[in-house]
Amino acid sequence: MKGRAHGLAPSFIKHFLTIMNDLLENISLIHTTEMGKDRIRRNLTLTDDIDIVKYCVDVILRDNCIITKHGKNWYAESDGEIITVNSSSFTIITAKKRNFGK
Repeated sequence: MKGRAHGLAPSFIKHFLTIMNDLLENISLIHTTEMGKDRIRRNLTLTDDIDIVKYCVDVILRDNCIITKHGKNWYAESDGEIITVNSSSFTIITAKKRNFGK
């Protein structure tokens, strides 16, 4: 099919890239609350010495990260971890491990 890449319409690809670029262009604005840090640390079983925001930003910047937007949130998924970021405030709301097969 001419004008399609891997069966996806060019408009869909453009929309997908726009969503990714919007989050990536504003990566320096990403932050979270103290409650968010506690929740993320617990959900991802991270130690106290890990900088939660830096960890989440590193997940978002991974080469294999897939970024999608549903409603008011971005979802960045990489290596079985999903980071949820509010699209207007750039606040990391939560993060969790993907539940494979359940």
